[in-house]
Amino acid sequence: MRKLILLVLGMVCSMLSFAQSNQIKGKVIDEIDKTPVVGANIIIDGTRGVITDNNGEFTFPCSGSSRLKVTFVGYKSVNQTVSCGSSEMLVIALVPNEQELERVEVLANSNKTQLEQPISYVEMDETDLKRGTGLFLDDAINTNVPGVFMQRRTQSGGQQINIRGYGSGMGFRGVSNNFDSQGVKMYLNGIPVTDGEGITVMDDIDYGSVTNTSILKGPSGTLYGLAIAGVINMQTEKAPRNKTSIGQDMTVGSYGLLRTTTRLSVGTENSSILLNYGHQKFDGFMDHTKSSKDFANMMGDFRLNDKHTITTYLGYADSYDERNGELTREQYESFDYSGNPRYIKNNAHSAVETFRAGVGSTYRFNQTISNTTSLFGSSQRLDNSSAGGWNDKSPLNYGFRSVSDLNFNLGENVELAGQAGAEAQRMNAQTVGYGMGADSTNLAGYNIITSLRSNQVTTSSTISYFTQWTLKLPSQLSLTAGLGISNMNLSLDDRLWAFSNNHPGNDKLKVYSNSYKGLVSPTLAINKEINSQASVYASYSTGYKAPVASNILISTTGELNTGLKPEKGTQFELGTKGSFADNRLFYTLSVFQANFQDKFTTVTVQNPDNTATLYSYLVNGGKLDNKGVEAYVKYTAWESQSGFLKLIQPFANFTFSDFTYEDYQFERVGKNDQGKDVAIVEDYSGLAVAGVAPFVFNTGIDVDTHVGFYGNLYFNYRSSMPYTSDGLNETDPYNLLNSKIGFRKSLSQFDLDLYVAANNITGSQYYNMVFVNQLPDAYIPGPNEINFFGGINLKYSF
Repeated sequence: MRKLILLVLGMVCSMLSFAQSNQIKGKVIDEIDKTPVVGANIIIDGTRGVITDNNGEFTFPCSGSSRLKVTFVGYKSVNQTVSCGSSEMLVIALVPNEQELERVEVLANSNKTQLEQPISYVEMDETDLKRGTGLFLDDAINTNVPGVFMQRRTQSGGQQINIRGYGSGMGFRGVSNNFDSQGVKMYLNGIPVTDGEGITVMDDIDYGSVTNTSILKGPSGTLYGLAIAGVINMQTEKAPRNKTSIGQDMTVGSYGLLRTTTRLSVGTENSSILLNYGHQKFDGFMDHTKSSKDFANMMGDFRLNDKHTITTYLGYADSYDERNGELTREQYESFDYSGNPRYIKNNAHSAVETFRAGVGSTYRFNQTISNTTSLFGSSQRLDNSSAGGWNDKSPLNYGFRSVSDLNFNLGENVELAGQAGAEAQRMNAQTVGYGMGADSTNLAGYNIITSLRSNQVTTSSTISYFTQWTLKLPSQLSLTAGLGISNMNLSLDDRLWAFSNNHPGNDKLKVYSNSYKGLVSPTLAINKEINSQASVYASYSTGYKAPVASNILISTTGELNTGLKPEKGTQFELGTKGSFADNRLFYTLSVFQANFQDKFTTVTVQNPDNTATLYSYLVNGGKLDNKGVEAYVKYTAWESQSGFLKLIQPFANFTFSDFTYEDYQFERVGKNDQGKDVAIVEDYSGLAVAGVAPFVFNTGIDVDTHVGFYGNLYFNYRSSMPYTSDGLNETDPYNLLNSKIGFRKSLSQFDLDLYVAANNITGSQYYNMVFVNQLPDAYIPGPNEINFFGGINLKYSF
């Protein structure tokens, strides 16, 4: 037995000695000051990775040769092929770039390569975001992100985002809501834009200062709580390292468009601060569509030591957008863009004043564990009027998000990496509704507030616990599994209860409350990389959308709507991604089926004689069965470090959507032969989901030169789509052709950028928004003639 043990120990020692000789030892340093870079990420052969220690050093076993990609925030990435078994330490020097020191990253797995991620994930950089004016996020999303459609109700407000057929919340016409955005969770610098009950108002977002936007498509409950449709994370500009500069940008365009941005950027080795002020206005191409906005932002990053960094954000916005209402189908088709007189008479508008703040702390305990915790809050004042009256709302939101990243090396080519954390948010809001009527002192002027209709105080709170793990195995195979648990509490206090209910025998509640507990969202995925150039994956994901506070009340009877359940989304997806032709051609292709069940719908209640409708309320109805195909390709046709041409890069993407209702019924009020109210049941089963174009195609080309000239040309096509759930009303297809040319140059300490551009070159009629199931009102049009903009950006670096 002793001989056997000695033999085994000898073999083990020999194997360890062999393993020690077949490894790579290296160190990552800053090229300028030669200091070690702690926490740099080294990806080996596109599959596994290690992180540098407190001395900037790393070690990993290998055989033959390996391809390394070294990345760290604030530095340009390095790609290098190395041979194994060398006795000399490999030294890799990283060159600082003009990226931020740190950022509070909300989207999970952001440090993975595209080939490693078994999800539909799109990241838009400045090239994508600023191909047009850079002031409207829908321009960038609708051009660059297949499967996502963003609309806006005004020139720069009332935005809604539809991801794979899931759009807004429940509306009074049964299948959608045209007045708020629900189901998509949005973050700005780690701070939720989505409030505590799941509604996202985007009027006050300064898209002109956003330099990176990431979009995760599909139910995302495992890591983000109540996110049934997807997640959008936006990052604003930050100060570059070791550089101080001042800048002034100005854009002018058709219809009185004006945007000015003034910024001060101060960056040192361990800290950076950027102050930004923007003023934006638009006179409107239709009556009563003016827009005015002011933005102030401060981004700060501070590296306290090699392990600890702090990120801060402060933002203020004052936004005002006029509304002239939706055009009827007849108005739109006859190019009558005069608007809706009821809206204009009520001085319809959307006014939002917002203050946001957040602070994030990232601490790296060791190579295995790190944690990012952020605290955030926002205070808003909203007032808006429309054809139906006036509403004031004052919400206060606050909360935290804490995520721990864990990485364990379990052996050669085996690694376990995961995230675990929690996110909580609470909103306190007061909403007051008013009726409007003529101003007796100025009958020719706008209507004014004449009566008090409602005064409600709502409290909404959500908390989500989550964890997700990826096991990397040999043969470039990885398995991902995760679980999220979300809870929501809602409370609605009727401050006008005593006006009509303060008497004996009253059975109407003063305070309504409900809770939705234990909404469990699992995720499963498998990913296989092929020759480090392509990958295939299969994934299953889930998510929920809980009711908002107003949904839990049956207003006519004063009863609590206890039977209403959260909507649930599940998605199956197959996909592939890859880079070919020396990484010049990048593509993604995905096929998915997303089911949204327990969709909200309405039922009506008749009087005992069945002669009139007493009221209607929300219930859970059928589901959406959404099948689709999405593809994206970008090709670097020419890239050269010398000569006249620097870059020629065409791109294209398409979306095919086969989305239908299943077991979906909606009750509306109609008239019988005697002219009396009756409940009419409409069955939409098998019909196409309204508000989604079956086919969308985008293509374009970006060109850059070494002398400074640059330009782009891009084309958008959207097929016809139904905008009523009965399928009887469809939009016409449309296409848009846009182009931009410019000149940028660095002269000593000055950076100059001049550009001119044209939108809708062919003069097509198109819409910025289509209202679903709201006839006769239907369209918010865009300019149906060519329009122009141009600008100058000037920066001086000290």
